[in-house]
This record gives sequence, structure tokens and C-alpha cells, in this order.
Amino acid sequence: MVATVDSIRLRPRGKELKLDMTRILLIDDEEPVRLTLGEMLRLAGHEVVTAGDGQEGLERFRERAFDLVVTDVVMPRKSGAETILELRRLRPGLKIIAIYAGGRISGMDSGATAQDLGADRLLAKPFTREELLAAVTDLLNAAKDGPDSP
Repeated sequence: MVATVDSIRLRPRGKELKLDMTRILLIDDEEPVRLTLGEMLRLAGHEVVTAGDGQEGLERFRERAFDLVVTDVVMPRKSGAETILELRRLRPGLKIIAIYAGGRISGMDSGATAQDLGADRLLAKPFTREELLAAVTDLLNAAKDGPDSP
């Protein structure tokens, strides 16, 4: 078996089978949150690239292809909402999960929806590992079935 960062290749009975790892961009300005969520996603079998704010996240996004983005909403330099708008401009069909600590988001109340932010899913902190992984799985499955899948 030959393993690479981007894929795992298996050769059953002379045929090559390629299983791609899902690449997720995780953007959050709080390092403990970034480390915890990154580890949850890695343990679930995803490749994770992290960024400390929206500006850095957009730089990482331009460098590589990602299957999904998880971004905090309230961050310095470039907010999650601004980041999501730019990600949508760069790749309209990209699947995006927005996370936030509850309360008001740039003039919106805690009842704000993912669509209000331009995201596919909105998770209020604190959320469980199961809630995060369910949202990731749902969106990745939708991406495979949808017309905008990469």
C-alpha cells in the first residue's frame, strides 16, 4: 500500500482503487477551538488545514482545493460573514459550515439562519462532536450528489 497526503491507493487483484481523503479548511481565531475541532475532524478521517482568521483562510483557500469549509463567524481582520461571501464568489457550490458562540451576529439575533450568513449550515457553540460530524457528513454527501460538486 502506498499512502500520500492527498489519497490512499490500494491495489486489489491488480487493479488500482483510489480513496480520496476529504480536505477541510477550518477557520477560527481561537487556537483552542481550532485545535479541538481540527483533531475531531482528523480522527474522523479528514485532512484538515487550519487558519487563524478569515484573511488567512482565504489565502489557504486560494492555495489548495477544499471539499468543505468550517468557519467561525466573529473574527478579527475579516469576519466569517465577509469570508463566506468571498468564498461564494470564488466557488459558488462550496459547502460551508458557519460556527458561532450564540447571541447577536453583526446585527442578527441568535435565531439567524445559515442562509442569512450565506452558509449551508450554522452550528451554535457549544456543539457536540456528533453534531459537527453529522453536519460535515451531510454536506459532503450533498456535494457528491449535487451539480456543483468538485
